[in-house]
Amino acid sequence: MRAAVVTEFGDPDVIETRDLPDPEPGAGQMLVEVGIADVIFVDTAIRRGQHGKFFDVEPPYVPGGTLGGRVRAVGPDVPTDWIGKTVVGRTIGFGAHAELALTTTDLVEVPPELDLQTAVAVYGDGLTALMLEQLAPSMTGQDVLITASAGGMGLLLIQLAHKAGAHVIAAARGDEKLQLSRAQGADVLIDYSKPSWEKLVLGATNNRGADIIFEGAGGELGAAAFSVVKDGGWFSAHGAPSGGFAAIDPAEAARRGVTVKGIMDLRADSTTTTITGADVIARAAADDLSPVIDQLYDLDHVADAHRALEHRTLRGKALISVSR
Repeated sequence: MRAAVVTEFGDPDVIETRDLPDPEPGAGQMLVEVGIADVIFVDTAIRRGQHGKFFDVEPPYVPGGTLGGRVRAVGPDVPTDWIGKTVVGRTIGFGAHAELALTTTDLVEVPPELDLQTAVAVYGDGLTALMLEQLAPSMTGQDVLITASAGGMGLLLIQLAHKAGAHVIAAARGDEKLQLSRAQGADVLIDYSKPSWEKLVLGATNNRGADIIFEGAGGELGAAAFSVVKDGGWFSAHGAPSGGFAAIDPAEAARRGVTVKGIMDLRADSTTTTITGADVIARAAADDLSPVIDQLYDLDHVADAHRALEHRTLRGKALISVSR
């Protein structure tokens, strides 16, 4: 099989396309012919070797964690009726950016009314977005700030907040991204590449501060966003493209009565949420979640997808198209 391989930690040029042996499914495993795979900012951090304790991986490895495709074969203890089904879900560890990938049986069958690109585009970001929706207080009538609003997950969060009846404040970099945010339901647009953008958030909330903040930018932007959550408000620090997750002082949050949720609250095995991949696909099939797909890259151009993510040129999702 052909696969994209991270040959060593480094810049995008370390990604090569190679021929590798076809994997064989073992007990509890399935072999999927990959049609579409997701690629997200975390993939770039792992490639740079900046993944810390969150991922146990060393080069060479095949990147990518979320895929969609057709089940080709199953392990000896897996029902054979999986074979031939079109599915979406996670790989075992990594390996989605390849013609064939191993998974567990924890996959979701893609319904006929949903195309594979949409299913893959919504699966990972949608899982996090629905977890945030479940964890957050009711958004109805609330001032909700969404940073990194033109990313794949930010756009889904705008949709959810808008449908819930929130006053949606979208913060992103540049007019194109902000106009895309408006198209998804944002009421107020703020360019956080401009100085003192936090004052504009306060102005949009009658100087009360935002009731709920979905913080997807991280770094200094995330810290600035925390400064405009109202006392007694709710804040999630789930994104890190600007330099690590927002560093929130627990003592300051407690003093102000702010509820803070971090990335560990959004793991699939977290006990704080009950959202599953099947929930995501069902919501997408019902047109309740509509991912925005910006660019499609083939296996020979996975490095270009990484560059686009790192340079923040994407407006919505990037996907990897795989064909055998």
